Amino acid sequence: GINAEYMGIWKTLFKRQGRSLRNGKNKDQVAQLIKQHASKIQYSEKYTDDQNEYRHVILPKPIVKLLPKGKLMTEREWRSIGVQQSLGWDHYMIHRPEPHILCFRRPKNYVAPPIR
Repeated sequence: GINAEYMGIWKTLFKRQGRSLRNGKNKDQVAQLIKQHASKIQYSEKYTDDQNEYRHVILPKPIVKLLPKGKLMTEREWRSIGVQQSLGWDHYMIHRPEPHILCFRRPKNYVAPPIR
């Protein structure tokens, strides 16, 4: 079966129930692809300006093919393709010349809300 951590991607990749995924892959194939390549995701060091801290994430090409075209991803979506980082990060920009690089930011000195 499919691990729960990969379930969020289905809403992004399916246009409607029962359709095949991008590149003709089914759910199990996509889950396996993400599992196989997630360890190859590269994370930059954080860098800051007066208001925010930033980082970029470099995705391996097989995962890039799964990205929604021309759309910023929600936290659920980027986590579902294997990106792992602390809370508060926002996918704020699409770097068109290099779509395999995801640009993230969050407020400087961000403190995660307490867990209830």
